[in-house]
Amino acid sequence: MVAFPNAKINLGLNIVRRRADGYHDLETGFHPLGWRDVLELSPTAEGEATDGVSLTLTGGVVEGPTEANICVKAWQVLRRECPGLPPVHMHLHKAIPTGAGLGGGSSDGVSALKLLRDMFHLSVSDERLEGLALELGSDCPFFVRNRPCFAEGRGERMRDISLDLSAYGIVVVHPGIHVSTAKAFAGVQPAVPTVRIPDILSRPVEAWRGVLVNDFEHSVFAAFPVIGAIKDRLYGAGALYASMSGSGSSVYGIFAGGALPEADLDFADGYRVFRQASLSPVSGK
Repeated sequence: MVAFPNAKINLGLNIVRRRADGYHDLETGFHPLGWRDVLELSPTAEGEATDGVSLTLTGGVVEGPTEANICVKAWQVLRRECPGLPPVHMHLHKAIPTGAGLGGGSSDGVSALKLLRDMFHLSVSDERLEGLALELGSDCPFFVRNRPCFAEGRGERMRDISLDLSAYGIVVVHPGIHVSTAKAFAGVQPAVPTVRIPDILSRPVEAWRGVLVNDFEHSVFAAFPVIGAIKDRLYGAGALYASMSGSGSSVYGIFAGGALPEADLDFADGYRVFRQASLSPVSGK
C-alpha cells in the first residue's frame, strides 16, 4: 500500500504560556499543503528475518538512525495498541524538507499509522488514532484530520474552521537552513494574544498582513536574516500575505489566484521553491 504524506503550513502561531511539564501552550491555524513524500508499506516476506519493522530511505536526507525514524515509531506505537500487528517493510521517499516547519516528518508518521490500520483492517477510530499520533509529536494529530483546523494546547486540541483558500495560490521557499525548535522556543516570550487566530482567519486574506503573526519570527529572523529576507521578497513579488511556517525555516507567500510569480525570485543555489496554484483541500493518499 502506498500513501503520499503531505506537508502543512501554520496560519499564525502564538506561544501563549509555558507549562509546568516543560511544553508550551500555543494556538495556531493548520492548513494542508500539497508538497508530498511517498510512503510504501508491504508485509514482511515469509522467512525474512525481522524484529518487527524495517525501513529504507531515498530522496532527501533524514538525520538519525532508521530505527529512530518516526515511521518505525508509528509501528511501535500501534503494536502496543494492537499486539497482533504483523511485521512490515516500509520505504520512505523524502521530498518535503526536514526541519523546515512544514511537518513532513509528522505527516510521514501519521501516514504510517493510517496505512497500517488499513492494511491490517484494525479497529482503531480516527479519534483514537489522534491520541496515538500525539505520542509521535505535537503536530501529528492534525494529519489524522488533514483539513483546516484551529489548534490549541500542544497542538492536539483541534476544531475545524471554515476556511476556503481555493481561490489562492502559494509559493513556499525553503532556504536549506535547519532551525532548532528548542532555540526557537527559547527566543519567544509567551503572551496571550489580543486577537484570536480564528477571528483573524475569518477576515479576507488581504487583511491578514501585520495582524496574523508567527511569534517565532522575531528571534528566528534575528538569528537568520536571510529567512526574514525571503518574507520581504515574497511581499515584493505580490504576495497578499507571507509568513514563516512553524519554527522555520520555510517561508510562504499566499497570492491571488493566477498571480503566482513565474521566476524563482532569484533565490540562491540550495533554496527549494514549491508552488501550488490553488490551496484546495489535499488528500494524503
